[in-house]
Amino acid sequence: MSDKSTEIVELLAPTVQSMGLELLGIEYLPAPGGALLRLYIDVPQDADPERQVGIEDCEAVSHEVSAQLDVADPISSHYTLEVSSPGVDRPLFTAAQFARFTGQSAKVVLKLPQDGRRRLTGRIDAVEDGSITFDIDGNPFVAAVDNIEKARLVPDWEALGLVKHKPGKGPARGKAGRNNNQTTNEQPANGAADAE
Repeated sequence: MSDKSTEIVELLAPTVQSMGLELLGIEYLPAPGGALLRLYIDVPQDADPERQVGIEDCEAVSHEVSAQLDVADPISSHYTLEVSSPGVDRPLFTAAQFARFTGQSAKVVLKLPQDGRRRLTGRIDAVEDGSITFDIDGNPFVAAVDNIEKARLVPDWEALGLVKHKPGKGPARGKAGRNNNQTTNEQPANGAADAE
């Protein structure tokens, strides 16, 4: 995370926590004419496993942190605030979040190239001493958490029950709308609308 992102997380995390939620992390995207500040919130791990972030949670957090941001004014230019549930392609911000999803695949963008690559997709194998070990096609790839610019889980659509597997035919392929008896569920990757 950038210094600005870290500053904003440290400012807002206690407010989100006081509402019974967890601030997973933020995306701060400055741009000419106005920045985008996107907060990702979730229910804490030790909370009721049936509870999920809903639109009401996103609206309540947006209201509370808007007031706090107006007072603290960490962003001097115009910006748009979005509050989102993590969605099925959950963003990963910390080593603890990577550790929680060991065994699952993630798509990663590095800040600085490593071994000739900035982008990778691999299974999270281990998290230790500030480094994440990914399995990329059977080969280990170790990246420092500090060198990870962005990371998201790669959803297993079949395991989520959103794609039907046809016995003996391999994974279902195609797009919604084709007459191939495939079940799809097109939801936004993030945003309050995808919270259930």
